[in-house]
Amino acid sequence: MKVEQIYTGCLAQGAYYIESNGEAAIIDPLREVQPYIEKAERNGAKIKYVFETHFHADFVSGHIDLSAKTGAPIVYGPNAACAFDCISATDGQEFKLGNVTIRVIHTPGHTMESTCFLLIDENGKETSLFSGDTLFIGDVGRPDLAQKVIAELTQDMLAGHLYDSLRNKIMPLADDIIVYPGHGAGSACGKNMSKETTDTLGNQKKVNYALNPALTKEAFKKEVLTGLVAPPAYFPLNVLMNIKGYDSIDKVLERGQHALSPEGFEAAATETGALILDTRDPQTFAAGFVPNSINIGIDGSFAPWVGTLIPDIKQEILLVTDEGREEEVITRLARVGYDFTIGYLKGGFAAWKASGMEIDSIESIDAAELLKRVNAGEGEILDVRKNSEYLSEHVIDVENAPLDFINDSMLKINKNKTYFVHCASGYRSMIFNSTLRARGFDNLIDVKGGFKAIKESEKFKLTEYVCPSTLL
Repeated sequence: MKVEQIYTGCLAQGAYYIESNGEAAIIDPLREVQPYIEKAERNGAKIKYVFETHFHADFVSGHIDLSAKTGAPIVYGPNAACAFDCISATDGQEFKLGNVTIRVIHTPGHTMESTCFLLIDENGKETSLFSGDTLFIGDVGRPDLAQKVIAELTQDMLAGHLYDSLRNKIMPLADDIIVYPGHGAGSACGKNMSKETTDTLGNQKKVNYALNPALTKEAFKKEVLTGLVAPPAYFPLNVLMNIKGYDSIDKVLERGQHALSPEGFEAAATETGALILDTRDPQTFAAGFVPNSINIGIDGSFAPWVGTLIPDIKQEILLVTDEGREEEVITRLARVGYDFTIGYLKGGFAAWKASGMEIDSIESIDAAELLKRVNAGEGEILDVRKNSEYLSEHVIDVENAPLDFINDSMLKINKNKTYFVHCASGYRSMIFNSTLRARGFDNLIDVKGGFKAIKESEKFKLTEYVCPSTLL
């Protein structure tokens, strides 16, 4: 028997490959499915099942493509109403995989179809729990997402279901079972997940607040619902794609990989109204970019910020990338449902610049230059980190304009004033600056290195640090 966690850091997502005696199953696959097929082929195994723990909100799963390419049926738990062929399994139903068994454990709460899969080895021992978004390491799935799709559900109702699922279905299982969750730290599907991506159930019973046996249902509801922030707008749209189906990843890649000359790129942008997305490093972008481009660096938290800042998943997108990374960017956009990349700038920004086309830039200064200019009264500092980060520690008398609520934050800005914009490290501030630059805000200057550099300079007066846990 073989169990492998395939973890994707940018989504903080865990997919799983299980193999026994020449048969394999994939749990919660990503959109690009060829790596799973190739893994099974290398091992001389045939993919027999595609298991889904629920209809995901934060990414588009590869279940439909993987089933189409392998013939393996798609298996959900109870209450799953798919718009494609799938098995909606019953609670307790078992599936044979080689010499092992996978048992369905229906655990509504995160969503009503949420299901865990229990792996039982060839000797009949329960060894592993693939817990999806029901149970994370250190946390549980937030119970407010399904209500965005099913109006009659409330987060209070879902939290009650989640409490019952944990108490009646999960906690009675043996302590030595290994928990393999759907996500880790950084995912928006939970509130305070651990950076660890596996643990024993016994240890989780000791350290996970949600598994405290003394917790009443009402106390649990209060704990799990306190401190939730609004999920990204693309979440319910991804759920619908996972329920209703989507274009094959092969078609998405074919559509997106149209290499365009600078002249063709400019014409496409003008004729289609496509958004120009530049995925290069923030400081590289600042030095020169195609006018009206939005910078979201591929080497940061790319997918979540795309989902937060581009509200329409059907938005047509033109790409400027580092050469050779075009397919990677198109794939990572498709993972969160952005399937309408229509081309990329052949030769990258260097080709645009060499063609003599108009270019734009954003000034970026270090902490020493920031101090000099602020003391000279040349502008105000603007902190675009999340409000929780700002409350923890910030430069005194500086306003908070979080990137994750950019439309509200934009209202705080006077177009005629100069602002020195910082986040934690410089990644988000360039997203903020480029987005507003495309909307006609020309007096924003980036702070290189962000709050980290400001703090290390020891030249700015900061508020006293407050532990974030006390802010809930």
